[in-house]
Amino acid sequence: MYRLFFSTVLTRIDPERAHHLAFMVIQRLPLIGIGALVRRFTRPDPSLAVSALGLTFDSPFGVAAGFDKDGKAIRGLGQLGFGHVEVGTITARPQPGNPRPRLFRLVADSAVINRMGFNNYGAAAARDRLAKEASRSSRPIIGVNIGKSRVVEVDDAVSDYLESTMLLAPAADYLVVNVSSPNTPGLRGLQELDKLAPLLSAVQGAAGNTPVLVKIAPDLSDGEVRRITELALELGLDGIIANNTTLSRENLATDPAIVTAAGAGGLSGAPLAARSLELLVLIRSLVPDDFCVISVGGVDTAADVRARLAAGATLVQGYTAFLYRGPFWARSINRGLAAHGA
Repeated sequence: MYRLFFSTVLTRIDPERAHHLAFMVIQRLPLIGIGALVRRFTRPDPSLAVSALGLTFDSPFGVAAGFDKDGKAIRGLGQLGFGHVEVGTITARPQPGNPRPRLFRLVADSAVINRMGFNNYGAAAARDRLAKEASRSSRPIIGVNIGKSRVVEVDDAVSDYLESTMLLAPAADYLVVNVSSPNTPGLRGLQELDKLAPLLSAVQGAAGNTPVLVKIAPDLSDGEVRRITELALELGLDGIIANNTTLSRENLATDPAIVTAAGAGGLSGAPLAARSLELLVLIRSLVPDDFCVISVGGVDTAADVRARLAAGATLVQGYTAFLYRGPFWARSINRGLAAHGA
């Protein structure tokens, strides 16, 4: 039913407008009284619970950063069956992001190109909202993904990230340092060890007891990933998220003219699956069992999630397939995992 609706209706709507319409519905689930009823239908089987980062996740499957940029739909997403919601990316300064259009569907590849540019209302605006959500007894685990404000120079990035950390870490179950989006100029340069080490160390020191993870790009070489993983272990970080969107446009089924017309931005969805799995296997081979590795990129079905868990993922995230699969995607994943004893 949703596939038919998507192909006949949603594909005719601007992708960002379609996202906002869907987001509004999810945001209102707990407000209009049907969220609790939906939750009965989507609740993960208790056998799927995962202990990680000193927390208990109802399911290993969560929604990646980018869907809920300001933490406004956390309960609704939890009621749809996601075990955790990673909010953001949030920056210290509010910013509108890049000019529209900035979100493009590649339907033939079950993929999306985005150059959103960290559009959000800023850390100060998010702080009280997240604290209120964190105080609720019935909610998914809340991750908070932070990035560099566009107006801040790369050389001043540490203080910018620290501002977000001090505002948001108290309301987060875990905190993610995003240095891997391709849509903020200079951001990926922070993955260089001489810049990354002081940044992660500073954030970790300011985060208190909140677990800190770093999110990396799929376009790094294996050698660079090894060095970042070694740094994470040396600093005592709690985990790594692999991976963000890619700049690559290789091996796409979509008409090249459509890809060219979409322009710059990060590619997400099915084309990332192979590289995301490669990075997961590499990182897991370098870290102890209790080190949290969150795998994201190209996840579509319960079989995909099982494959990531079997390859060593502690948790798995998705986002792009949510746009193609519809509102009960997480329920489908969770049911598939429970049916196979995952």
